[in-house]
Amino acid sequence: MIYLETKRLILRDYRADDFDDYYRLKSDARTMYYLQDIQLHSKEEAYEDFHTVLEDLSQPYRKFYFLHIELKDTHEQVGSVGYTVTDNTPVGKMVGAGYFIYPKFWGKGYMTEAFGRVLAFAFSENNVYRVSTGCLAENIGSERVMQKCGLIQEAEHIDYEWHDGKMKTRLEYRLLSREWGER
Repeated sequence: MIYLETKRLILRDYRADDFDDYYRLKSDARTMYYLQDIQLHSKEEAYEDFHTVLEDLSQPYRKFYFLHIELKDTHEQVGSVGYTVTDNTPVGKMVGAGYFIYPKFWGKGYMTEAFGRVLAFAFSENNVYRVSTGCLAENIGSERVMQKCGLIQEAEHIDYEWHDGKMKTRLEYRLLSREWGER
């Protein structure tokens, strides 16, 4: 089980008793605005998704490393952060990272703090070689998290993704283990 701390946060693997928090977070329309493809729309859909997450925790080669984020002092849920293993190569894991946070916590540095800690875990403890992630160009807050955590922009895809009734530009970022070590 993964349990990480930062100055203000606890980041940990999901537990069976987290279902209601998981469902509330992933079904919240504002929180999931930029992640509509993984937004949950019913409790039944959430049970299936959550069961997959819990089942993966017990596998010898985990695929999902998304962690529950909560405040240290009150244990209030803040969001989720982590990555999915997309390939396991001789030099290390290739992962796609992501994060989402309740709007009431936007702009307070929580996600930068959480994502930075996840990157430290990934590169120092979990044999990750490459972290890839991205966001729509209009999602300035998400892009700032990537930049503050030292990720490097690799691409700008103009009119790349259909979102909310129009074509939008997507930005792609990465960080390699050697780049992490050079920071």
